[in-house]
Amino acid sequence: MNKKLIQTICMVLALAFVACQSKNHSVTSPDGAIGMEVYLKAGQPCYKVSYNGKPIILESSLGFDLKDMPAFKDGWKIINSETSSSNSTWEMPWGEKREVVDNYNELKLFLKEEKAPYRKMNLNFKVYNDGLGFRYEFPEQDGLKELIITDENTQFNLAGDHKVWWIPGDWDIYEHLYNTTLFSGIDAISKRNHSNLAQSHIPENAVNTPVTMKTKEGVYLSFHEANLTDYAGMTLKVEKDELMMESELVGSDRTGYKVKRALPFTTPWRTIHISSTAGGLIESDLIVNLNEPNKLGDVSYFKPMKYVGIWWDMHLGTKAWDLASGKHGATTAYAKELIDFAAKNNIGGLLVEGWNTGWEHWIGFEDREGVFDFVTPYPDYDLAEVVRYGKEKGVELIMHHETSAAPRTYDQQLDTAYNLMHSLGIHAVKTGYVGKLIPKGEYHHGQWMVNHYRRALMKGAQNQVAVNAHEPIKATGLRRTYPNAIAREGLRGQEFNAWSSDGGNPAEHLPIVAFTRMLAGPIDYTPGIFNIKLEPYKPDNQVNTTLAQQLALYVVINSPIQMVPDLLSAYKGHPAFQFIRDVAVNWEQTKVLNGEVGEYVTIARQDRASNNWFIGAITNEEAREMHINLEFLPEGKKYQATIYEDGDNAHWDKNPTDYKIEILEVNDASALDLKLAAGGGAAISLIEIK
Repeated sequence: MNKKLIQTICMVLALAFVACQSKNHSVTSPDGAIGMEVYLKAGQPCYKVSYNGKPIILESSLGFDLKDMPAFKDGWKIINSETSSSNSTWEMPWGEKREVVDNYNELKLFLKEEKAPYRKMNLNFKVYNDGLGFRYEFPEQDGLKELIITDENTQFNLAGDHKVWWIPGDWDIYEHLYNTTLFSGIDAISKRNHSNLAQSHIPENAVNTPVTMKTKEGVYLSFHEANLTDYAGMTLKVEKDELMMESELVGSDRTGYKVKRALPFTTPWRTIHISSTAGGLIESDLIVNLNEPNKLGDVSYFKPMKYVGIWWDMHLGTKAWDLASGKHGATTAYAKELIDFAAKNNIGGLLVEGWNTGWEHWIGFEDREGVFDFVTPYPDYDLAEVVRYGKEKGVELIMHHETSAAPRTYDQQLDTAYNLMHSLGIHAVKTGYVGKLIPKGEYHHGQWMVNHYRRALMKGAQNQVAVNAHEPIKATGLRRTYPNAIAREGLRGQEFNAWSSDGGNPAEHLPIVAFTRMLAGPIDYTPGIFNIKLEPYKPDNQVNTTLAQQLALYVVINSPIQMVPDLLSAYKGHPAFQFIRDVAVNWEQTKVLNGEVGEYVTIARQDRASNNWFIGAITNEEAREMHINLEFLPEGKKYQATIYEDGDNAHWDKNPTDYKIEILEVNDASALDLKLAAGGGAAISLIEIK
């Protein structure tokens, strides 16, 4: 072979290699609507996303900054690629539906550096009909045992100045009111010094996830993450002028880095919901589908339930958590009174806060380590007797563990505390992490705490205990893998209406929450306040909804554990309480009948144990009329519809408790016309006529 021929062959091979490197790898959703292109630009991984042929995410780059080694940025080559498809169905043991379709197309790229030290990194993309997820994989490799990540540089380059519903990218709490602005109007830094957020840490102009957007063309987007495991939570740094977001991991002042992991490992999925309707965001299964299948097996020890509690009393000031106050709430006698009420009203659980010693020193103290133990009750509370009495009446105790944000103390007592619950046959616990985190320099949403929350969840699984976490790390779909993760707070809850100085949660709050926070997973919001004006306990506070909306929230808000929080005196003899008696909390299927972010939403859910359906409709401060078709009902069956609706003069502020009840016979050909007052709602039970 002559020299010229050899040179020609080498040139052809080189050109072929360059062409391979510049080639765009693509993957689409099974229905073809969502398209994703992935490629290298000057050796740096980049991607684009389109929807129905129009750009959604413009060219966005991927990479990392690392401690003590060069960044993962450019200099990569693609050494292999794989594509695959999957279409399967799995069953939720509890939740908003029984069967979940898991249908996606997948692209996996294998990357290697062109120059020494020849590090390797894989990129994994899954595209569904309702959105997409992608993550980084760091395989086992010679010369690289661990990575210390100082920044993850995942970009989301938006195709327009979208309307956005957002809360600040806080490192400690999610208890902010939502803001509605254009993307170019996001200003999270101004939210730093809110009076109710003493422990918050907002270092940059960033937003928390899920963050939801609407394009000028009417496409709905929401950005979040799935399967957050041994990694820092992700906020999204906002570059307003460039219309771009970039991942901003929650850091640690104590360690000086964001994430430390031994290889091999994968990051959480970075997710984008995409829908032509607002309701499609709620109906999406993207987040749970991007998590691994159930690792716990049977979790039937947890029973989805409504529950009463020794809780709202404290927020009203009629009782207290601590014994020294002289008005201790957690007494055996009061617990039994609540159990009796629950047993008579189809309520399966009782939560008791303030039962264990230490509440005199739990808040306002710098050193809160060792304040609580989780096995020693106050002398006026007989834990074993309350459990015994509840079981006799068919009411389960929900344990309460407030850590006062001292998780090392809780870690030391996990075995003792969860063994106690197991020995008493207690199968659910509400955990809490109020306050600035100890140790100083760590934050609620950093890697160190992500791992703590997981330890508590695993300890619960070992002892057949389900966990409802407050002041939590965000939900990222792990309830699929660990279905004892039943609910969490992670938003500005009902209690803010009782004691905040800023007027409480406005009427638009929950019509935003349904399309933002609720996309992450089940919420423990505590709906069902009947004494809307909080009279005579809190004359300067109130709930900013009508009574009918409080009923509707049992359907609108997704949770397998729903509180019935008000004082018993507010419920006894009240005709509208029948809806709370009847409403289910575990669902066969869910349908969003209408909705617009921040304005209104109507959701219908079928009881998993019967053919009965329940509908909840809520609106913001605007009164509105709705026409609801009942075509989702099974053909040939008749139902008794009981409609709990705002009265003719109802208004969230001027007349919040005005309501009316109407009873009709309906079927799948029927339609209902609803009138929702300002800040109002409607709750409907559809009970099969047999």
